Amino acid sequence: MAAQTFEKTNLLWEFQQQMQRFNEWLELILSRNQNQVPEVSWDPWLLNLLWLVVRGIFWLILGLLLIWLGWQIWQNWKKYYDSVPSLLDATGATKTGINKLKVSAWIERSRKFYREGNYQEAVRCLYMAMLQRLNDRGIILDETSRTDGEYRQLIKNLPNREAYQILLNTHEQLCFANSVISLEIFERCQQAYQEIEKQ
Repeated sequence: MAAQTFEKTNLLWEFQQQMQRFNEWLELILSRNQNQVPEVSWDPWLLNLLWLVVRGIFWLILGLLLIWLGWQIWQNWKKYYDSVPSLLDATGATKTGINKLKVSAWIERSRKFYREGNYQEAVRCLYMAMLQRLNDRGIILDETSRTDGEYRQLIKNLPNREAYQILLNTHEQLCFANSVISLEIFERCQQAYQEIEKQ
């Protein structure tokens, strides 16, 4: 039987030895006889390893901090961006050119969103159809700076103003109160729009 070869050393054993030296050295420092603290010699490869670990931990913490900071900036920007009306709404029409679509196109989009179960966008399309209808008939011309409150003032003398107010109020809740639009609310808005159409 051939003689087996044994390892004289390995990385784990060396690490354990260095840790034991460190613990003994620390114990001596913390003991009462601090005048007799011997100097401990550290292997250069262990010092390099420790230095590499410390640098790695530093860069990891710095990286995580930058990721967290970026996430916070993104969240705050998103809150701000969501609170300001965007230039492009979910229906695909620009806010600066609301009247680019015909009333029939807004109604078709509303039906499409209704079939998909997206009642919020369906109601928004009915609202846009109402504004387009007012513009096309020359009753209230489109101005992108107008608010729902201004439209409410302008429709005061129109016949069937309650139907307009239903759409305006629902749009206001949708944009500023982040209300969830149910099927019942959509049907009420759709009925209000049909009453407007009859005029």
